[in-house]
Amino acid sequence: MSRHVETFLEMMAVERGAAANTLDAYGRDLADLADFLRRRGVAPIAATGADIAAYLRSQNDAGMATRTQARRLSCLRQFYRFAFAEGWRGDDPTSRVDMPRLGRGLPRLLSEAEVDRLLEAARTLPDPQGPQMTALLELLYATGLRVSELVGLPFAAVARDPAVLIVRGKGDKERMVPLSDPARTALTAWKDVRAGLLGRKASRWLFPSSGKSGHLTRSGFARMLLRVGMLAAIDPRRLSPHVLRHAFASHLLAHGADLRVVQELLGHADIATTEIYTHVLDAPKIRLVQQHHPLAGKS
Repeated sequence: MSRHVETFLEMMAVERGAAANTLDAYGRDLADLADFLRRRGVAPIAATGADIAAYLRSQNDAGMATRTQARRLSCLRQFYRFAFAEGWRGDDPTSRVDMPRLGRGLPRLLSEAEVDRLLEAARTLPDPQGPQMTALLELLYATGLRVSELVGLPFAAVARDPAVLIVRGKGDKERMVPLSDPARTALTAWKDVRAGLLGRKASRWLFPSSGKSGHLTRSGFARMLLRVGMLAAIDPRRLSPHVLRHAFASHLLAHGADLRVVQELLGHADIATTEIYTHVLDAPKIRLVQQHHPLAGKS
């Protein structure tokens, strides 16, 4: 990693409170740009607008998703604006590069009945997988946590059977999320199993593992979820850890929850991010009109 990138990532962490996952993503994006520019014989700090545009074209030609291209350009803009502000170069080469057009994709959703099937399937698993997966799913569906927040929960957060969970999310910001009775019951059962597994060993994590991080990873949880999804007869293409977060938000809104409250529970900085779920709720109504209204499809 070059000293310029290292300094930029330090600034993002210290001054802007960027999360570890964000810093990792930015580091990978800038390393990918550096590899591309190296083949053109150009140092990243000396790249021109034409170099950046060529890089983005290469991503598009390789079939990279538009949203990923946009995220990478956002990273590059922040890096080169910082480079200009620091005096490392006399201009910002991304200033005239257009952001790829983004369609507003709707999140994949599970129905309430499908969530119930997932929970029932989790309960059929033997110990310790059953209590662990039940606790994970109940927590995720009850709180709408990001998956990284879920697997990285410290045991201290639930040690005393709290009615409210304090979550440290993006930008190291804390928020309070109520726990449902089923989630608390599932947590109590998992804590008993967890104590038996650990014995005299100690772990600061609610979902400990023997891996490098010391706790269950996002990919580990994703594999467990796919297994439970198969037992629940849910198409794996419709299932991912983030889908339970979507279900939490959309089901709350469907039952009359206030959009601002859902925004706070999800930890969204901008309510526009939360508003996507109102579009999800409107989609069935739109399809109904398109399919059955006597003037639908006529011009």
